[in-house]
Amino acid sequence: MARRLARQGIVVVAERASTLSEEAPEAYKEIGAVVDVMDRAGIGSLVARLCPLAVIKG
Repeated sequence: MARRLARQGIVVVAERASTLSEEAPEAYKEIGAVVDVMDRAGIGSLVARLCPLAVIKG
């Protein structure tokens, strides 16, 4: 998993390899689709598009 993420330019530092499965791209929904559903349902609206620079979990 670490090598696959590295090929995508993603740097991962984890104590255990098992932690990486939680960060696999497949573990997340495509955010555009989620925001679109929220907007159509009237429970949210798109106000900006952001690009994450880092994720820190502790």
